[in-house]
Order: sequence, then C-alpha cells, then structure tokens
Amino acid sequence: MSNPPPRSGSAATASAPLRSTGAEGRPAPPAAAADRSSVTPSGHPAGRPGLDWRVRFGILSLIWGFSFLLIKVGTDAYAPFQVTLGRLVFGTAVVAAVLVVKRERLPRGARTWLHLAVAALFLNALPFSLFAYAELTIPSTLAGICNATSPLWGMALSLVALSEDRPTRRRVAGLGIGFFGVLTVLGAWQGFSGLDLTGTVLALLASLCYPIGWIYVRRTLAGSGHSNLSLTGAQLLLATAELAVVTPMFTSLPTSFPLVPLLAVVALGALGTGLAFLLQYALVSEVGPTTAQMVTYFVPVIATAAGVAVLGESLSWSTPVGAVIVLAGAALTQSRPRHP
Repeated sequence: MSNPPPRSGSAATASAPLRSTGAEGRPAPPAAAADRSSVTPSGHPAGRPGLDWRVRFGILSLIWGFSFLLIKVGTDAYAPFQVTLGRLVFGTAVVAAVLVVKRERLPRGARTWLHLAVAALFLNALPFSLFAYAELTIPSTLAGICNATSPLWGMALSLVALSEDRPTRRRVAGLGIGFFGVLTVLGAWQGFSGLDLTGTVLALLASLCYPIGWIYVRRTLAGSGHSNLSLTGAQLLLATAELAVVTPMFTSLPTSFPLVPLLAVVALGALGTGLAFLLQYALVSEVGPTTAQMVTYFVPVIATAAGVAVLGESLSWSTPVGAVIVLAGAALTQSRPRHP
C-alpha cells in the first residue's frame, strides 16, 4: 500500500524484474536466488526456524491489506504529511533496529546515496503522501484497488523504458483488461458520478510512482553489491528526511494527539512498512519471488473487506467486479512464456 508502497517499496527490492511486485507496488528482493542457498529441506532458512511460510504470507497480506484502513484512521486526526512522516519514522526505526542487531552498515558513496534519495522519493515519500491525501476524499477500499494498478503502470512504462522487456500479446491484453477493470471500478458508464475525481487521481498517481521508482533503481542501483537490508535502511532514512523537510512547510504541529489515530500511524509504520519489508524479504529468500509476489492479489481483497467491515464504507457491485478484472489484467501483464 500505501507503504507504498508501499510500500515497503525499497531500492533493494526494486532491482528485481518488474513482474516481481508485492503489495503497494513493492517489488521482490533481487537476492532471492543467492539467498535460497541457505534454505534447509524443511523449508526454513538455515539456522532460523520459525513460522511456516504460508502463515507469514497470510500475515503479510493482512498487514498490507489493512494499511489503507490505517491511513484512513490516521488522517482523521492528522494531516496527510504528518501521517506519512510518522509512518516513515516508525518503519525506519524497525529496520534500523534489525540493522544494529545484524551489525550491518549503511551503504557508502555519494553516488549511491544520491540514487537512493531519488528512489526514496518515488518508492516511499511521494506515493505514501499521495495515498494519504487521496484518502481524505475517497474510501480506503477504492485506494486499495487503485494500488493494484501498479503492475499495469509498470507494464506500460517498461514498454518504453526497458528495451529488454519485450511485450507479448498476452501481456498487452492484460494491460487492456486491467484498465477496463479500472473503468469498471470507477463507474465510467455513469459518467463517474459520485466519485471524487481528485482523490482517485491522486491514488492512481501514487500507484504510478512505484514502477517509475523500480525502473530508475533497475538502471542505477542493480548490482551495487550492498545488501537489501542495508539499501532499504538507507532509503527509508532518506525518505524520512525528505518528509521531515516538507511537512513543516505545509502543516503545523498538532494541538492534540488522539490515541486511536496515533496508534494507527504507529502500526502503519512499524508493521506496514518496517515489519512488512522484513517479512517480504524472508519470503522471497525462502520460496522465491514468483510465489511471494502473489501477495499482491490478496491486498485489495483484504483492503476492501476491512473498509466495509471496520469503517462501514459502502460497496457497489462495480467495485468488487472491477477489482477482479484489474487483478486478472495485472496477472497477465506479469506472465512470461514458459521455457523448457
């Protein structure tokens, strides 16, 4: 999601192929092939027994699916930039703690940090903020479905920006089907009546930010030699700094701190950004990016269910039908021909 995401939307993960996307447009870590050498026959990483990967897959789906609800609750009391800044602060804290425990250092080199600053803008700071602003006027269910369009944007952009990513008839068909699903969700045949156009456009632009960030990272940071954890820690730190500069320009300090929205922001950062990245990285290392990326297709379902059940958001028939069409199109755009 939204963290986003992204959402956690990291430079480390973004150097993987565009089809390896996670929720909130987050791509799967590229080091999967190398890391799988540390997996034991039992399916757990060597020396680190834990929950079955299917359980962690379900937890990750729930975390990212509920991220849109948490954004909605957070913006009830705090400005969108404040929600995003809080999200990044708590998410960065979680990843930083893991960096300290693992005794990993942040990457070095001004050039690497410059590229990471751009990645932080497009994969964290900008999409997280756009989703927060979007949910001021649109339901969290619609924001979650808009997030699912990231693979469609990625497919469209890769045709232009990545010469090695050749289109196939199936993938082009998926692109058309996916955007037909978007029109269905938005009720195009009714002239988009009852729809807040500004909020919807902001949510779609947030989803567009992720593939822009992936392509940039793929061209600049792929094969940098730094660990995924190190790159992501630096990226989240830079995104936090970017929001720390921007937020005071557009908002003033809150006069009160309502508990429920505050807890929503804390959960959004610590769980939806920090813990979610760690879960995703472990999943890709254990079962590979193809399986891990399937979380993308559960997120809008969970986001819709959470918005309706918890927030009482209304749901017309076109929303779930359009969402299914969007996900079907997104799945086709991520397909590749099978080789013997």
